[in-house]
Amino acid sequence: MDALTEAALAIKSGDARPDIEGVFHLQYGRIARVIARVIRDPARAEELAVEVFLKWSRTPHAQGEHVEGWLYRAAIRVGQDELRRQVRRSRYEQLFAFVRGTPTPEEILAGRQEQQRVDVVLSVLKPRQAELLVLRSHGLSYDELAAALDLNAGSVGTLLARAQEAFRKEYIRRYERK
Repeated sequence: MDALTEAALAIKSGDARPDIEGVFHLQYGRIARVIARVIRDPARAEELAVEVFLKWSRTPHAQGEHVEGWLYRAAIRVGQDELRRQVRRSRYEQLFAFVRGTPTPEEILAGRQEQQRVDVVLSVLKPRQAELLVLRSHGLSYDELAAALDLNAGSVGTLLARAQEAFRKEYIRRYERK
């Protein structure tokens, strides 16, 4: 006889409380795995599994013969609730990001300062390198870069990598040595 059956028989025979700790130790891993399959987050699933057992321990009619079934159903429901909560949260976060679209004065200042730094670094690079970086930042493909700057399409990747490295070195030399 397993602990679940013993707990169910103890309830039937008149014992007021089942061996909650024994049932927890036997079923916790399974319940956590069930929830993890639903939400795909094992760490959060472990937290939710504890909540399932707390709910079970506070629900007297769930502590009868069908403990295991009750726990599995509760685990699936808790997992589904968590998924719904995550979806709602992501929708609200997207909405607030959209509504919050107006940057703060500090963000505006920081953005302007960063743009000034980029402009200074671009101004000291070779013109071809600066052109490559600016056009690539506007989303042009390698073929479009080759056509716009009259370059061999096969050498665009190498030239772009050299331009990025020159930019990186100059930026670090000017702004990150301090």
